[in-house]
Parts: sequence; C-alpha cells; structure tokens
Amino acid sequence: MTILDEVTFGHVETASGVRLRFAEMAGSEAGAPLVLLVHGFPESWYNWRYQLPALTAAGYRAAAMDVRGYGGSSAPEAIEAYALETLAGDCAAVARALSPQAPVVIVGHDWGAPIAWTSALLHPDRFRAVAGLSVPHAAPGERSPDIVHREVFTDRGRYFYIEDFQLVGIAEVELEADPAATIRRFYYAISGDAPEGTWPSDKVPGDGLLKGLPEPPMPLPWLDAEDVAYLAGQFEASGFRGPLNRYRNRARDHAMLSALGGHVIAQPSLFIGGTRDPATRLAGCDPLETMRALLPDLHGLHVLEGCGHWTQQERAEDCNRLLLDFLGSLG
Repeated sequence: MTILDEVTFGHVETASGVRLRFAEMAGSEAGAPLVLLVHGFPESWYNWRYQLPALTAAGYRAAAMDVRGYGGSSAPEAIEAYALETLAGDCAAVARALSPQAPVVIVGHDWGAPIAWTSALLHPDRFRAVAGLSVPHAAPGERSPDIVHREVFTDRGRYFYIEDFQLVGIAEVELEADPAATIRRFYYAISGDAPEGTWPSDKVPGDGLLKGLPEPPMPLPWLDAEDVAYLAGQFEASGFRGPLNRYRNRARDHAMLSALGGHVIAQPSLFIGGTRDPATRLAGCDPLETMRALLPDLHGLHVLEGCGHWTQQERAEDCNRLLLDFLGSLG
C-alpha cells in the first residue's frame, strides 16, 4: 500500500473562482486541529507523503494542498495571479473552509515557506502558528530582488536560475520536455546525497536549469521511481507555467512586503533547514540569526547536518519529530 491508497482529495474554491486541491488521510477526523502543509517548487501535495500519516496518527488533521498552478489546482495564465499576497490569500481560504471555527497551523517548504510566513503575517486571525522549512523568514531589502539579481548575476555573465526563469515560454519548454528527468536531476543536484560540486559552476545566462545536472543513482533513500513517476504525471497535466510564474513576481512581491512596514510574526514559529541546503544561503549572509529578531516566539531553529534542500523528504523522521514537538508545545 502506498500513500496514494491512503489519501482522499477535496477542493476549496476561493472567492475569485480558483479551485485548490488538498489531500488528507482517509478517515481524518474533521474536528481535529488542522495543520495545513504548503509545498514549494517543483513539488506537489505528494512531497508531504511522509508527514501526512505521522501527523494524522498523532491526532491532527493534516491537509496538504496543491498550490495554484500545480497538480489538481487551478492554473491561471496571468503572471500576477501568482503574487505572494494572492497565494497567502489562497492559504487563508483553505484554512477558513477546513477549519471555520479555529485558526490553524501552517507549514511550508521551499516557496511554501515564504507563502506560509506571509500567510501568518497577513492573516493572523487564520493562522495560530507557522513553521518554515528550508527558506528563512526575512524582511525585504531596500532594492527589489529582480534588480539585485540582474546586477549580481546576469550583468556579470553569471548564471542564476531565477533569472533564467524570467524567460517566459523558454523555461517552460526546457522543464516540460521530460518532467521525470527534470524531477530526478534537479532534486538530486541540490540534495544532501549529491557530492559537493554537483551543481556546475561554469554556467552562463540562458543555459537553462538542467544543463550540467547529472542523472542521479536511483533510487535515492527518499525518492524512488514510483515517486518520480507520480510527480512527473502531475507536471505533465499542469505544465510548468504556473510554478514558474511564482518566480516572475519579484518586483510585485517586494513592493507589497515593503509597504507593510513591519515584518515581525507574533505567532509561535519553527524553522527547520539543512547544512547543505543552498536555498537557506540565498536568504542572506546570516539569515538564521536575522530571522530570530522577526520571530519573537521562535520555538526552535534546527539545521540538520548533511541535509540538502528537500528537508521533509530527506530527513522525514527528524522533521516529523520536530513538527510534532512544536505542535505539542502549542497547547
């Protein structure tokens, strides 16, 4: 029996008509405290397959959503439909629909982490606690990331995947040509299983994400052929335009966050990362210490030795233990 035999799917429709799919364990108690799980790029509800059974067994109702643009959720064409403020609103809509009487805990990984942090910041009435995996919470810098990335990377002839993702249509063609290969090669390259130097250092703008990334020695301890096949099927159905559009909102997101004035999240919080996760380092020179000032009720800051980017998959037992400890501390 696999996780696909154990889950059921539901949908929540937002006020704007976007349908958001979520997965939960069959027989989940509707009145149990809700934990909303939010994935990143290029992922799916399925990337929480190790957490759904553990959280449910501990007495929680765990719902892993497909972010808009992914899997069984709606995939609007417009780039602005994937702004961070909009995605936080999606999370609030799911939380309200599944737990109308009580605020919920939101947990996000990769892009799901900024979505979770922002959801807690913009909708404190809907989210009573927040956990981020891989990407720390941060206040916006003085200049928009699109300007900084262009100056630091593209203008100097250096490759940066987010800059290449701005090439509308071109990035989609590369990633959609063979979704299974995209999953295998990208997942492996930034995992803790890949040797140092797996990510090529000689790429230039326009090379694309996959150039120079090797095929992994499958199966990996946390990813096998069946996992890849399911994830690839999700992207064969939805395409990559919606997921890539998330990266095309840098200026829009920066303007929204800058206008807030304050970025302190008052709710109880948790962070889990890995010593080999490149996404953590992208957040700044000392992102973990900087984050402490923005999370006054931080219940734990855990960096797992040797763990790469795919935190909750590479170190499922550790993540489950830390998440359950955090949930238990909330009372």
